[in-house]
Amino acid sequence: MDDRHGSGGSPFSSLRGPAPGRGGALAGRLPSAPGFWRSPVRGVRFTAVLGLVLLAGLTLVFVTGLLSYAAYNPDLAPVNDKTPGKGLLGFYLFSWPTGPHWLYRLTQGLHVTVGVVLVPVLLVKLWSVIPKLFALPPVRSVGHALERVSLLLLVGGVLFEFITGLLNIQLEYVFPGSFYTLHFYGAWVFFAAFLAHTGLKLPRAVRVLRGGRLEGSPPGEADELAAPDPAPATVSRRGALAMAGGGSLLLLITSAGRSFDGPLRQLALLTPHGAAEPGPGPNGFQINKTAAAVGVTAADTGQNWRLTVTGPAGTVRLGREQLLAMDQYSAALPIACVEGWSTSDQWWRGVRLSDLAALAGYPDRPPGVLVESVQRTGAFRKGALRHNQVRDPRALLALQVNGEDLSPDHGYPARIIVPAAPGVLNTKWVARLTFDEAL
Repeated sequence: MDDRHGSGGSPFSSLRGPAPGRGGALAGRLPSAPGFWRSPVRGVRFTAVLGLVLLAGLTLVFVTGLLSYAAYNPDLAPVNDKTPGKGLLGFYLFSWPTGPHWLYRLTQGLHVTVGVVLVPVLLVKLWSVIPKLFALPPVRSVGHALERVSLLLLVGGVLFEFITGLLNIQLEYVFPGSFYTLHFYGAWVFFAAFLAHTGLKLPRAVRVLRGGRLEGSPPGEADELAAPDPAPATVSRRGALAMAGGGSLLLLITSAGRSFDGPLRQLALLTPHGAAEPGPGPNGFQINKTAAAVGVTAADTGQNWRLTVTGPAGTVRLGREQLLAMDQYSAALPIACVEGWSTSDQWWRGVRLSDLAALAGYPDRPPGVLVESVQRTGAFRKGALRHNQVRDPRALLALQVNGEDLSPDHGYPARIIVPAAPGVLNTKWVARLTFDEAL
């Protein structure tokens, strides 16, 4: 993987810039010169292999991303909708189900983990086609112009999506504007370019992979990516693919563990978003936001705390002791977050949402509910749940977890827990439930 003029160098020398071209001519030293890029690794077959890996991987990332957006039920209520101007882009939205209870844990875990794992493949793919970005003339025909435009949107879109997604996993979000809005629209721009580019290139990629060996181009077909005057090889094409695969494997090991318990979780160094795990004990599983971080104080959740339940029967105010005196039910459910981490099933115990709906005036077939928290800062201080979520017997206003009262950081005195729902809709520190047939 060597783009330098001359011989020698390490297997990683392709990451360095080229040396001056032969003869000292300025034109020969420009990136648009055929002899500027000299790595013997580049070739249409090498790029086609990477392209097909990305075709499968990025399609999975895009589809699971759309499912993640649907899981928020953005067309249910304005409080859930972070992209109110989406228009026709929301054509696919559907009522998010409550089963299987691990559904969101699976789809969002795949979305984040596969996205992280694809980073080395994406970078090597971009490296493999970089000579085409500088090719002159920039436009040779209408078809070539369409290809260049799709390539520009594709490269820009994929870099934007990966950078914003990785920053959202690793850090407090640093881009101006809402992550949800930018990531959603960026995904559609990227995928439109992705489809256009795939339509233009997939037939050629399949034809290339069917002919010839991995180390060469199909007989009788010019290899537009191969260097006309390659430098001595420092790594084979198979070796370059192995390096990309090894990088992806390393990222898999250091990111996927946040979806599992045990030693794998300790290896997940690249997906640390959320507070540190609280340690052993019934409440010793990961959280995303602490009570202190969102302005919840002991005064908000102490003896004077009351849950307000509203519906056609009027308003009922219940203290924690009154809630504990109601019929209590248990459900084994995970917490799964948009950042890709999740917990194993925890045993939650509390009052069914359907029983609280009955108090509000809906003894049969309860509607959706608007849930409000006492938290003062942060997103999703309010969230709406659909009627199918309220009616599920596993949907609880949880008062305890794993046999112990909720800790302050896990939502004491009461929190929502709903099967298959994103973590942010499992509202903590609940203050009010408003059951409404409009939801």
